[in-house]
Amino acid sequence: MRVKFLAIAGSMVVAVVSVPKATAQIPLLPQLPAASSPGNDTSNRTVSDWVYLDGRRLFQIAASKSNFSDRSENIQKNLAQISQKFFQSDAQQIEVTTRPVNGLPIIEVNGKYLMTVTTSDARLQQLDPSTLADQIAEDLRTGLERAKRERRPQFLINQGKIAGGIGLAIIVASWGVYCWQRRAKKDPVTTLPRTARNAQNITTQLNQQQHQHFQEVKKRLFQFTQAGIWGGGSFTILGLFPYTRILQVGIVTAAQIPLKLGVVLLGTYVVIRLSYALIDRFTSTLISSGALLNSETSERIQLRVSTFSGVTKSIVTIIWVGVGILMGLIFFGIDIVPLLAGAGLVGVALSLASQSLIKDAINGFLIIIEDQYALGDVIAVGDFGGLVENLNLRMTQLRDAEGRLITIPNSEIKVVANLSSRWSRADLTIPVDYNTDIDQALQLIKDVALEMDQDIQWKRQIVETPQVLGIDNFGDRGLMIRVWIKTQPLKQWDVAREYRRRLKIAFDQAGVQIPVPQQAIRVNDLRLLNSHGTQVIDDR
Repeated sequence: MRVKFLAIAGSMVVAVVSVPKATAQIPLLPQLPAASSPGNDTSNRTVSDWVYLDGRRLFQIAASKSNFSDRSENIQKNLAQISQKFFQSDAQQIEVTTRPVNGLPIIEVNGKYLMTVTTSDARLQQLDPSTLADQIAEDLRTGLERAKRERRPQFLINQGKIAGGIGLAIIVASWGVYCWQRRAKKDPVTTLPRTARNAQNITTQLNQQQHQHFQEVKKRLFQFTQAGIWGGGSFTILGLFPYTRILQVGIVTAAQIPLKLGVVLLGTYVVIRLSYALIDRFTSTLISSGALLNSETSERIQLRVSTFSGVTKSIVTIIWVGVGILMGLIFFGIDIVPLLAGAGLVGVALSLASQSLIKDAINGFLIIIEDQYALGDVIAVGDFGGLVENLNLRMTQLRDAEGRLITIPNSEIKVVANLSSRWSRADLTIPVDYNTDIDQALQLIKDVALEMDQDIQWKRQIVETPQVLGIDNFGDRGLMIRVWIKTQPLKQWDVAREYRRRLKIAFDQAGVQIPVPQQAIRVNDLRLLNSHGTQVIDDR
């Protein structure tokens, strides 16, 4: 799998850097100002840029910011007129001359004025104006003659053959990547070592999640590779012809920001997905080695794994998104050192202003590490209780029996009762009439519990032999018999309901009565006593 990722990454690099030699001079970033004039007026600041011919750089010019746009447009317009006239003529060579006018050299091409070399231009190149004018004249002569040669039919035919070869290579490479992608989809899920029975389902689920993350990463990398092949190949073909080479400059200028942003987003997404896969891999390895098994049930392991995995992935996502933002700022040329310093000060201020959030995070971290409870547990916190639906470093959310979602900050959780940690217990108190044969009733209660413990449907939910503790109390309803049934987590209520149903049927068949509350009323009226005697009225 690592070899595949390296191969895909290599193809991405080839697709991205496959730029024609002629376009290697195209600036990917705007030129920085070469010099600046004294003063604080930004309109007088000196800026510079290149003059292009058929998408190739010829020479640099400089001017104040307020005048640069007009000067650049005039020079480009004059160059376009001169080059167009030269291309239409039969002359193979061009005459470029320089002569001083008012102390500054001017450049003429075939007797037509092109530009004046200014002191700003000379200061940019650190040359005197005359020397710079001669250098620009030589570059102009070479560039114009080369541009005319590239417009010859034979040259265009040769370039067309090269373009056809590149197009064929694009199709072959794209088809190869497509076939590779289809074959990668058929790769079987990597098998893990044999584990205990109560961990097989969990390792299978983690293995599937890990496989899905890797498949998603490979899918995005394949898509990016296809885009790089077609985009890089098309970009290369544009650079082969003088008529289309200028489009490269426009594409680079227009796609500069989206391309950088796309690379940052894709890189962040891929790294997050790979981190998810590594977290699942690490967790499944711990389970396979038996480090998380001990005496816990598979349900408990599932709860712990879900909680640990979810919280860890959230933290990793926040970290990588932050790194992606910083990388994006670096790509766009923004100095992040002042931002980091400012972020440190802001962090200190926020830490002082949000101490409760810090307490929530610390308490949430301890809850997860100490396994006080996990997702899917049923807990009671103060006056609230319910199923844990969401757990993170800041808060715990419970769903109570009425369907209400209760949100509790982790710092407010001082004492928590976990009703489903590792195992649960059905605690039953069974009333029996005082006139019942108590030994027969105890034996009947025990037989029903043992029979249920042997039932295939319920034996997996009952983890130990039920215990009939005996007579627990003399109550107003009768004798109270205590029964304990140890169950899997969250199964105590199902087991208790089924046991009560079976016990009622057994009591009916054996003639054992379940008493109801009784109340005795004694009348002390003397006249009523003399006439009727003492009467005791029983209200059942």
